[in-house]
Amino acid sequence: MDRPRTHPEGPEPINIDVSCRRSTVERKTKETDIKVTLNLDGSGEAKVDSGIGFLDHMLCALSKHARFDLTLSCKGDLHIDDHHSVEDCGIVLGQAFKHALGEPRGISRFGHAFAPLDEALSRAVVDVSGRAHASVNLQLRREKLGSLSCEMIPHFIESFAAQAAITLHVDVLKGSNDHHRAESAFKALALALRAALTRDQSAGVPSTKGVL
Repeated sequence: MDRPRTHPEGPEPINIDVSCRRSTVERKTKETDIKVTLNLDGSGEAKVDSGIGFLDHMLCALSKHARFDLTLSCKGDLHIDDHHSVEDCGIVLGQAFKHALGEPRGISRFGHAFAPLDEALSRAVVDVSGRAHASVNLQLRREKLGSLSCEMIPHFIESFAAQAAITLHVDVLKGSNDHHRAESAFKALALALRAALTRDQSAGVPSTKGVL
C-alpha cells in the first residue's frame, strides 16, 4: 500500500474561523475534486458524498460521535478504483481539521476511548501533538465493505493523521464482523478526538516545551 502523501504546502483554505474552530478547504487534482467544511464545535451534523457508500457511513459516524459538523463532497476517478478518492478525502479532512484547530492552545490535547458495536470492540488514543503518526490495526478480513476496499480504511486514517499533524493509535481489540469492526473503530476515534479537543483554558499550550 502507498504511504500517505504529506503535501506540506496543501491547498489554501477558502475560509477559516479559528474562534469557532471552523474551516473550509478545497483541493482539486487530476484525480479528485474535494471540498470539506468542518466545524469542530458542532452538534454532529453530516452531509457527506464521497462517491463511496461505506466511507460515507464511516464519516457520518465520525461526525456524529465527535460532535463535528462535516460537509464533504468528492468527485473522484472511481472508474479506476477507490484509492485516490479515499486517500484524498483523508488528506483534505486532515487539512480542514488542522486549519480549524489553529494553534493547539487551551485544549486537553490527549484523548482515549473504547467503543463497542455488538461483538466488536475498538480502542483509540489521540495526541494532538503536532507530530503526524498513525498506528492502525483493524484486523479486517474481507476484501471490501460495500465498494470500499478494506485496505483503504487504515490508509484513510493514516492520511488524515498525516495532514492533521496528530498522533493516532486505533486498534480493534475483538470482533467477528468486519462492518462492526470498522464502525467501532471510527466511533472510538471520534470519541477520542472529542476528548482531546475539549477546551481547557488552564492548559495554555499543553506541552512542557511551550509549543506544539
